[in-house]
Amino acid sequence: MKSDPNRGWAKTEGLSIMQRTEPAYLNSGKVGQVAVSDGADRSPSDPLHPDVHLFETHLGPHVFIVNGSQVYGLGPREYASLSAAQRERAEGLNFVLKDLGLHSPPLIDDAPINSPPIRALSLAVAQACNLGCTYCYAQQGEFGGAAKRMPMNVALAAVERLFADVKPGDRVNLAFLGGEPLIARGVIQAATERAVQLATRRHGRVDFSITTNGTLISPADADFFDRYGFAVSISLDGVGDAHDVQRPFKNGRGSYARIIANVGPLLARQNKMQVSARVTVTPRNLQLRDTLDRLIALGFHSVGFSPMLSAPSGREEMDEESLTVMLDQMIECGREFESRVSAGERYPFANMVTAMKEIHRGTHRPYPCGAGAGYLGVSADGELSACHRFVNDGTGRMGDLAAGVDLVRQNNWLAERHVHRQEPCRSCWARYLCGGGCHHEVIHRGRPACAYIRGWLHYCLQAYVRLLHSRPDYFAAG
Repeated sequence: MKSDPNRGWAKTEGLSIMQRTEPAYLNSGKVGQVAVSDGADRSPSDPLHPDVHLFETHLGPHVFIVNGSQVYGLGPREYASLSAAQRERAEGLNFVLKDLGLHSPPLIDDAPINSPPIRALSLAVAQACNLGCTYCYAQQGEFGGAAKRMPMNVALAAVERLFADVKPGDRVNLAFLGGEPLIARGVIQAATERAVQLATRRHGRVDFSITTNGTLISPADADFFDRYGFAVSISLDGVGDAHDVQRPFKNGRGSYARIIANVGPLLARQNKMQVSARVTVTPRNLQLRDTLDRLIALGFHSVGFSPMLSAPSGREEMDEESLTVMLDQMIECGREFESRVSAGERYPFANMVTAMKEIHRGTHRPYPCGAGAGYLGVSADGELSACHRFVNDGTGRMGDLAAGVDLVRQNNWLAERHVHRQEPCRSCWARYLCGGGCHHEVIHRGRPACAYIRGWLHYCLQAYVRLLHSRPDYFAAG
């Protein structure tokens, strides 16, 4: 698998690179509005060709080159050539790209990653939870089995496994999840302190994260998380009743008031740690803009949204209609982000921040994440899985701590999950930004969100162009 996200492009006559630090726009004042869509029945984000995607802003037409995730402004001649070529066979488009100086050998080929080293582990330290969220992928924390906690020796063995081949300068991540991980607070603390010892000994670096429902957080936890610089993610599905209806205690009582009371000391602290809110979006909590602004006002370092696409019970899953509403709401949030950033303000809409960074650096990848590669999940019993969502799920089993990673299963997984092996991904312009979609969701439900993902990325490309024009310093800051 060839991949070079830092590849640069020289300016070409008739085109202008808009990536990184050169926001030049050739003929931007001379090109009229160009209708990229073919007709009323086709969305501008629909895939017409797997290697290019045309879009427009008030600055004129633009092209996203899929190979290397490069963005260019276009003049009229270049737009016309690419618009015609994208409806032809691949050779026709390649000829035009070569003529414009934009063709290069593929940066991602069909070869999968092979036996990558472990650089991140998530520990399911508590396969138990005190909430009764109906959509929970962990089936209310127990992953379809009996409630259990990770024994101390298993947690410490996982830390040893994470550092097994760490060399000076290497960076690893240790994450704690559940269920509700703070049920096993002592295990978290011991594993963290052991990881710090090993990082010091190996001259490496370890980052820590935890995803918690917030109901068990204590002031002492705030001290601990800040001391070790945790990235703390609080699961909140809205404000007040909007959250309570989706994330009640198992006795049916709402959990929002307790969470906010508990999280207050963390939000006030945030020196070394960062506290973010993660909102799972279902058909019942689609008022995203209001949720975003109210959670930002509480002091969260960032707020992000994720659609519920695959639930063990099938309840609360997003359908086509709900995803259409969500896309509209996400774009509304994105437009506010554009407005605030253009005015020099910080607006911590996590989805937008991530998208702008990835487009700017030219992110291109054959997988959606590190699951099954450099990142693995660890169950309370010490079994290894492709990620935290595959605990107790045989489809993602990857060995165990005692015997190590099952390299045959891992390499088969990486070969089968490569985006070039996925349909309809191979014909989609967004494949190297998306990576093919969450493995767990795709395996268990398919791809109901492709139109949503493409619509969001199409908007993000437009927003990137506008922000690079209005506030290039935003990207220069890294």
